[in-house]
Order: sequence, then structure tokens, then C-alpha cells
Amino acid sequence: MRRTTLLTLLALLALSLQAAKVYKPWTNGKLQVSANHRYLVHENGTPFFWLGNTAWLMPERLNRDEVEYYLNCEREQGYNVEQVQVLNAIPTFNVYGQAANDESFDFEKFTSDEIVNSKLSNSKSLYGYWDHLDYIVDMAASNGIYIAMDCIWGSLIEKMSPEKATKYGRFLGERYAKKPNIIWMIGGDIMGDKGMASWEALARAIRKADPNHLMTFHPRGRTTSAWWYNDREWLDFNMFQSGHRRYGQRNGDGDYTIRDNTEEDNWRYVAMSWGEKAEQIEGREVKGPQKPVIDGEPSYEDIPQGLHDFSQPRWQDYDVRRYAYWAVFAGCFGHTYGHNSIMQFMRPGVLASFGAGKAWWDAMNDPGYQQMKYLKWLMLALPFTEAEADQSVITSPNGERYDRVIALRGPDFLLLYNYSGRPMQVDLATIAGAKKAVWLMNPADGSLQYLGERENVKADFNFDGAYLRQSDRVLIVTDASKIYFDKAQTSLLERFY
Repeated sequence: MRRTTLLTLLALLALSLQAAKVYKPWTNGKLQVSANHRYLVHENGTPFFWLGNTAWLMPERLNRDEVEYYLNCEREQGYNVEQVQVLNAIPTFNVYGQAANDESFDFEKFTSDEIVNSKLSNSKSLYGYWDHLDYIVDMAASNGIYIAMDCIWGSLIEKMSPEKATKYGRFLGERYAKKPNIIWMIGGDIMGDKGMASWEALARAIRKADPNHLMTFHPRGRTTSAWWYNDREWLDFNMFQSGHRRYGQRNGDGDYTIRDNTEEDNWRYVAMSWGEKAEQIEGREVKGPQKPVIDGEPSYEDIPQGLHDFSQPRWQDYDVRRYAYWAVFAGCFGHTYGHNSIMQFMRPGVLASFGAGKAWWDAMNDPGYQQMKYLKWLMLALPFTEAEADQSVITSPNGERYDRVIALRGPDFLLLYNYSGRPMQVDLATIAGAKKAVWLMNPADGSLQYLGERENVKADFNFDGAYLRQSDRVLIVTDASKIYFDKAQTSLLERFY
């Protein structure tokens, strides 16, 4: 991106930021687990819907101007959590050439003036790796965004003994305990039984220094943290990684963790994380209480299916929509989106991973990236923290794979995501209200179509669209006496802008 263009965009964004008051969610108090152990809420009871993005390499790849531009864009698109890697190598360097660490994990060496020898033209003080990470955290806070810090990527765990992990956890906890917008992520794309002693030492050291921020574990693809850490006192919510493979794409894994031909069924991981017997894999017992759960890494937009063969088809906007709505309607408290180019902040001149070829700022124009906000707005329009997944409301035979309909039931509302557009029958009497108001939502653009009122019957719904041709729709049913949506409303935009 040309510097003059970027500076112009930053000036415009700064003006818009001044003109509109930015919502800071932590003004409602710190995040905590809801009383029903399914969702996240603030101390005053305000619900929090996590709409995350995988911004893994932001501390390494973006300079200050780019951080400001990126986070402003994220806020405008409704994202409120950025998942970032703090350390992904030994040593890890940022764009200014400053190192974060070495194998000693003695971070005092990397926060002292003797080591930090680079200056920014607009700064009177020395500026190192950790100063830049501080800047990212503070810039995110100014945009009302949480930083979910993945402390060290899982592949490095063999270099971090429990003693070093304790030292590192103390350093991180003490440095960021007073920041309002921190969420801790232990692990990093790894099986939870690899390096367990070090992960536990890291988590407990952070928790000792910082008892106020939530913590989770980011596991390997097609696994959930609940299989290893659900009963740990430091784990506040579970995270699974549904991964990037299509149905039947096994790639020779020797320790495959799920049933054949269920690779894309991310809704199954919610049940697995809660220990529901019908969905468990043999030998994967979940110990301890139910905890909230989220898909922290589904298939990314514009990444090859299966990752490693770049000739394979790429995941599209309708795929990332399916993963998002399936997960949330299955009971997740939010969702994390990902894009091949954004997660690695691809740009001309940077060696790409996974066949990325688009600059990250261009990727932010891709349709899936811009469509995630409609899910967030839909959920915030309803008392979603009172809801739970309930497939029994679907009284017609439910399908498999792309024909699977996922239903979320609240006390006076139903949400059903139908990806393929197949006809379905729904029992409207499963929620409160003598009559029911019904809408159809298009998750690609947030548009609403009012279908009228229905009686308490098992109602048939047929969709006006070609089967499996981006015909995915959300059926919204509410108690007709409630005013969650206006009957004349034609778009979710009308409620939130």
C-alpha cells in the first residue's frame, strides 16, 4: 500500500472515530461466564457476542500506521476480538527489526534500553518489540476490541520448559494485567497432551499475576481443548479448531480425532466439548463442568481446502458463513472468522504461506469478511444468552452434511440455519406466544423478509432458491407479541445504523 494512500485513509478514519463514540464493552465490567455456563457476559449482565478474526502475525508484520488502519477497519466491520500470536519463533522479530525473545526467556534483556536500539521518527523514546505489542493492545482498546493473546505457538513448546513457562507467564501477566481488553490463549494449533506441563505452568503463572482476564486453550485442528483441560481451574471456556479440510479429506493423519466424513461438521465439536455422549469419540472423555465453547479456527476464506495442495478449490464466502452459523446455532457463544491473506498479513514482497496471493488490505473487501457482522447483529437483537441448541424443533427428517439444519431455541424465539435450501418443517409451538411472527434472513447481505404470522403448528417452509446455490437462509421465529424486529424492517442495517 502506498504511504500517501494509507495516510489519507488514516486521516479519514481518525475523523470518523472522533465523530462517533466508540463502544467499549468493558465499561460493563470484566468478562465472565454466564450463569448457565454457555455464554460470556459482563459483570453487569450485558451479553458479549465474540466476533473474532485471526490476526495471527499482526505484531510481526504491521507497523504502527497499518495497525491503526487495520483495527479501525475491524471495528467498522463489527469485529471485537483479534487473535494474535505473541511469539511464533525463537527469536520473534517485528517489522522494525526488534526481537522479542531468545531461548533463555529472559525478557528483561528485550525490554531494556541497551537492547532496544531502534527509534521511530515520531517517537522520543526507544521502541522495541514489547512496546509495539503494547501499542497494538492500546490501539485495539481505543476501538473497543479485545486482544486474544496466543502466548507462544504450540510448535515451540519443546523449547519452553515448565520453569521457562513460569517465567514467561509472570512477565506477560504482570505486563498486561491492567489492560481492559486482554483474553489469554494457551496452546497454539497443538494436541493438548503435548508439552502439558509447560502449558499448565504458563497458564497458572499468568493467572497468578492476572486473575481478572479470561483464559482458554487453542488446540490442533479437529480437536477441542475440552478433551484435555476442561476440568482445569485456569480454563474459563473451551475452544475447538474445526480446521480447513472438506468432507473425506484425510491426508494420511495417523491420529485422526473424528469420525469419517464429518470434517466440515463443526457443530459436532460443540457437543463434544460439552461431553454429550451421542457425539463423543471413543477414548475422548470430557471431565469437569460444562463451559462455554467457541470455534476459534474454522476454514478460512480463500485458503485451499486441506491447506497444503494449492491446486485444490478454495473456501468461499458461503463456506465461512456456513461454519459461522452452524457453530453459533449449535451453541457457541460467538465465532472467529479467518482469511488466508489477513491472518498472515500478506503483501507484495512477503513470502506467502498456503498459496496466499492477495494483499491483506484487498482481502478486507472479500465478501465473507464483510458478511460476518450480520450474524453478530442478529444475535444482539435477541436475548441470545437464554438460548440453547435444540434440533427437536425440526420435525421433518434432518439431513446430513450440507443438508443439515441447525436450530437455536430461546424462550420466545427460534433461529434455524438452512444452508442448502431444502424444505423443512418446524414446530412453532416449542416457544412462547399464541402466534408467531416469521422472517427470512439472507446472511449474505443482512436483508430481512417478513413472512407474516403463523399459528402454533408444525409449519412447512420452502425456500425460493436453487438447491445448494448460495441459497443459505436463516429462519427467524418470534413470539408475535415481542418486538425484536419491526415487521416493516427489510435489513438488519436498519437496526444497527
